[in-house]
Amino acid sequence: MSVRMNMHEAKSNLSRLVALARAGEEVIICNDGEPAVALVPVPAVNPRRGGQLAGQIWLADDWDSDEVNAEIADLFENSEIFPPES
Repeated sequence: MSVRMNMHEAKSNLSRLVALARAGEEVIICNDGEPAVALVPVPAVNPRRGGQLAGQIWLADDWDSDEVNAEIADLFENSEIFPPES
């Protein structure tokens, strides 16, 4: 079944038209009797899942060691962008 409705009437019945489109009905909204747009449902989006890159990323064994963290902090704190306070 196809539903055609003029713009003014569609504004008053938007919830019903969305329900029809989501149920698979063809919904056409007209402007002055001429078809203007089709109302179609948005495809379902798959939720994100973790672990998609498992086995594809390598981290050094010491990536979160105190030594590495101190080196990173030193690079930030003693850089030209953030010179030490005098």
